[in-house]
Amino acid sequence: MADLDALLRDLTAEGAELEALVAALPQSDWARPTPAAGWTVAHQIGHLAWTDEVATLAATDARTGGSAFTDLLTAAAARVATFVDEAAAEAAEAPPPDLLERWRRGRGELAAALRAVPADAKVPWFGPPMRPGSMATARLMETWAHGQDVADALGVRREPTDRLRSVAHIGVRTRDFAYTVRELPVPATEFRVELRAPSGELWSWGPVEAPERVTGPALDFCLLVTQRRHPDDLALRTTGAEAARWLTIAQAFAGPPGSGRAPGGKG
Repeated sequence: MADLDALLRDLTAEGAELEALVAALPQSDWARPTPAAGWTVAHQIGHLAWTDEVATLAATDARTGGSAFTDLLTAAAARVATFVDEAAAEAAEAPPPDLLERWRRGRGELAAALRAVPADAKVPWFGPPMRPGSMATARLMETWAHGQDVADALGVRREPTDRLRSVAHIGVRTRDFAYTVRELPVPATEFRVELRAPSGELWSWGPVEAPERVTGPALDFCLLVTQRRHPDDLALRTTGAEAARWLTIAQAFAGPPGSGRAPGGKG
């Protein structure tokens, strides 16, 4: 994958693109429902703002040896199933200009915090600790995915970019997690994944000779692993029964199994 500076440039660009989509919205549009049940446009931006702030806490702990992130997890332990939604709802109550400024400021602080993490340190997180580059990749994935919810709510088609490579990469890397979180046996061998990038380049992961394969547009794969579209609505092709099953459970984000989206629509 790309180095940290390149990943942070992509993360900055992804955030700026989503900000441009919402910055001029009238206040009424911030209350539009998105495909995520119970979440408005404001919830989506509020969630990103809060998560970037939490990631900054984690990155700062990795540099200083502090415990702010661990303390946050401890405080939230009694409401582990709801505290993410609660944080989004609380953030969504702010006037849109204030929420947008909070998110903008937080994006800058996160980038600075990740650059300051020592090369041999890992950033604590809700799942396993990760290197700063992996954290930047995860934040890019989530920014893109929640941006898709906002675009769907507004009826906007976003032009895909090759920043999707990072989203696809984390989608491939989380294959085993998708099985584990569902208490399914993890396949013993790697899959071959071949995706056509928006630029036309071919991206690939896994052994060329692997019998289990997934091929298709990178955009469709990213929509799949972030659970923004149902597999039936995507132009992905599989070879092998296990690769076909993976498409039904793929999940690039941390947490319990996601419910995905219904076929034939965005919701």
